[in-house]
Amino acid sequence: MKTLRKQSGFTLIELLIVVAIIGIIAAIAIPNLLNAIDRGKQKRTMADIRSVGTATEAYAVDVNFYPRNFTTLAAVSGTVDAHLEPTFIKQIPDQDGWGGDVRYQSDALGSAYTVISYGKDGKRSTTSIGKTLDFDCDIVYQVGGFTAWPEGIQT
Repeated sequence: MKTLRKQSGFTLIELLIVVAIIGIIAAIAIPNLLNAIDRGKQKRTMADIRSVGTATEAYAVDVNFYPRNFTTLAAVSGTVDAHLEPTFIKQIPDQDGWGGDVRYQSDALGSAYTVISYGKDGKRSTTSIGKTLDFDCDIVYQVGGFTAWPEGIQT
């Protein structure tokens, strides 16, 4: 007597449908994931810039002026880190979330300062005031507050 064996498994059509569904889900999820990663880098950069600003303010309380830097927006490492480390901040964050330099500039009197990140593209934006809507826009912190900051849906 011959026994019949039932074959089990997936058909080619079923496999193609599953692959298509996974592809559609990936096409929806990947752009959102990349956007979330860039938003995280932005938030980290803002926190690092705020830390430099807080340390700069603490320095000014002690010596009555901000650390002086006569160059135009030089990297914080090599300019103000000698004034701020380790008394006012343990280690100054010298890179933003995208690996670019965090930059610092003050006037000759030490009465004002600017801490800036050039954003994702690493290039200085032409407009750096108010809310920004692009990851390439600068993040600017001046004398205790942000003057250019990310808000809204980023592209």
